[in-house]
Amino acid sequence: MAVGARSGTEEPEEPAGRGESAQQAMSSVHQPQAQSGGSAPGRPRTDLSKPSDAAADEEATGSVTKGKKPRAFWKELPILIGIALLLALLIKTFLVQAFSIPSDSMQDTLQRGDRVLVDKLTPWFGSKPQRGEVVVFHDPGGWLNETPTPQPNPVQKVLSFIGLMPSAEEKDLIKRVIAVGGDTVECQGVGPVKVNGKALKEDSYVFPGATPCGDRPFGPIHVPKGRIWVMGDHRDDSLDSRYHQNLKGNGTVSEDEVVGRAFTIAWPINRWATLPVPDTFDQPGINKAMGAAPAALGLAGAVPLVIWRRRRLTAARNPR
Repeated sequence: MAVGARSGTEEPEEPAGRGESAQQAMSSVHQPQAQSGGSAPGRPRTDLSKPSDAAADEEATGSVTKGKKPRAFWKELPILIGIALLLALLIKTFLVQAFSIPSDSMQDTLQRGDRVLVDKLTPWFGSKPQRGEVVVFHDPGGWLNETPTPQPNPVQKVLSFIGLMPSAEEKDLIKRVIAVGGDTVECQGVGPVKVNGKALKEDSYVFPGATPCGDRPFGPIHVPKGRIWVMGDHRDDSLDSRYHQNLKGNGTVSEDEVVGRAFTIAWPINRWATLPVPDTFDQPGINKAMGAAPAALGLAGAVPLVIWRRRRLTAARNPR
């Protein structure tokens, strides 16, 4: 046999370079790599900076779960507008409503074109109109027969309905409450106006130059329970209770017709102001007529309680 010859059962000899490459490839497949930090060979890798096998598989297959894409703003806008309109309607119906002043009858307290905010919440809890308050009320019948009603366009109607602008169609009036149910009110000659015999000092709100009675003295008038007597602050330019004594109620207005109390001037900005009750309505004695009834009721309720208590004490002292 020639030197260097091999039998047929032996595998052919491969070049040295190819054998080393194959050995390295097998080593990389079957043996775990050592950590760069000097760990012993054969220990599994714990490098957290690399993706896990599951994450690698997901990336390889394209099945990585992504976060839900937020809805575009223009798609959310109709929902936001709907919520805003609903809130505006609820506020207008139950809380606060804006009204526009159409005349000069409340000068100088209110000017034509002012926007006032009216409290509609407290009447839901039993609040009644009080002397000195500026209130908005529905036409009791016949007060606005000669006043033309504006005809708003469709957009104004919608905005008025939801409360984003004052109503132009509703027949409402705004005046100051001078007397309430149970009061006696009068104004003779040039005044002053008297409530329950007490003269009102109206210089702080009556239009300068106007007399308290204007050109229509009246009274004395007894205001029925559940009704109010109202007058404009511009006594020479206000068709108020004085001018409607020939109608039902003799010029008084039912409390049920009152929309609410105007508590602030909201527009224009340079006219912003609150509408408090003038001090003259808090003078001693003016509430005397109204205060007698609660006192009498309290006394009537206390008497039976006192008698019942005395009987119990007597029975305890003298047992049978």
